[in-house]
Amino acid sequence: MDFDPSWLLIGLPIAFVLGWVASRFDLRQLRMENRQAPKAYFRGLNFLLNEQQDQAIDAFIEAVQNDPDTQELHFALGNLFRRRGEYQRAVRVHEHLLGRGDLSRADRDRAQHALAQDFLRAGLLDRAEAALQKLEGTRYENEARLSLLAIYERSREWTQAASVAQKLDESEQASYSTRRAHHLCEQAAEQVAAGDLNAAARMLEEAVALAPQAPRPAIDTANLQLRNGDSAAAYNTLAALAEQAPLALPLYAAALQQAAVASHRAGEALALLQRRYAESPSIDVLEAVIALGGMPISPEAESADAGIAAPTATPRDGYITHLAHQPSLVAASRWLAGETFAREQFHPQVQRALDQASRPLMRYRCAACGFEAHQYFWHCPGCQAWDSYPPRRVEEL
Repeated sequence: MDFDPSWLLIGLPIAFVLGWVASRFDLRQLRMENRQAPKAYFRGLNFLLNEQQDQAIDAFIEAVQNDPDTQELHFALGNLFRRRGEYQRAVRVHEHLLGRGDLSRADRDRAQHALAQDFLRAGLLDRAEAALQKLEGTRYENEARLSLLAIYERSREWTQAASVAQKLDESEQASYSTRRAHHLCEQAAEQVAAGDLNAAARMLEEAVALAPQAPRPAIDTANLQLRNGDSAAAYNTLAALAEQAPLALPLYAAALQQAAVASHRAGEALALLQRRYAESPSIDVLEAVIALGGMPISPEAESADAGIAAPTATPRDGYITHLAHQPSLVAASRWLAGETFAREQFHPQVQRALDQASRPLMRYRCAACGFEAHQYFWHCPGCQAWDSYPPRRVEEL
């Protein structure tokens, strides 16, 4: 059968028309989908601006379904889940992003960082640590190191914390020398607890060299020297610190007094403590002065160049000197404890009431979060801040 060319004349226009109709249908469908995705996206933004997070999440889910290849929609949805505390859903969104093969390096790093934040907010520190370590060498490197440092400090993994702090210090964006000295002091305390005093001494020596202006390495060094029976070295360490960091003297006044008595330098220590007390009165420094058998020199006497305090019956009357220029329930309670009254049978009950009332005033309070404790902390248990406790009792703040 011969081919009839007339069919070409009929078939070609038909094929052209069918192709044109199909292309118009595809274009119309594509335009409709593109209109639907932005519409859902902008609706989600509107809900966000009105702080309607539930509706915003629904709108973003709809937008993601219409356009599953849009990374920004996934990031917005994951961040919303995290803000609402739906960490498992946030993790799934960011893990889905990381599983895509077409993701750029910048978006992959961004998704990895978002995933680490999900784990941190969920309290999954082990998984957060692993996720943060993968950010080494990215633009999120320093931020990841700060998060790792917080994890290691919270879990008291001081060796790892010291390693991360050293990297941060070497980045030269901020100084971490004092923080690294704290890490060394914490490691030294662990060595002391384990009985390795030589290793502890080496760590404290490194801490002093790293942060010579910080009081803690010197205080811990003096305490270790006292533990080793070297009271003369302990006194020299604390006497030098009293000149370098006088505001922290209330923290180590008792140790200074103990080292002075053991090394037969009580007179020298008394003069030092009296001078510092006159500059900045403190109940801890006052008690160290009284323990050495002396009397505090009041600020008024110091300013008048009196040189010595007015004679009183006993060193305990130093509490009265303190009360003369600084009202203190603690000082009043300590003085009354050694007095005898006409109706002495009621003294124990009154004393117990005063002691109970003054006990909270002897606490230390974190300046960052307000956490109070009877023990002085270099690292706040509440907010994890370093050096946030003033070296004075609550009553003296």
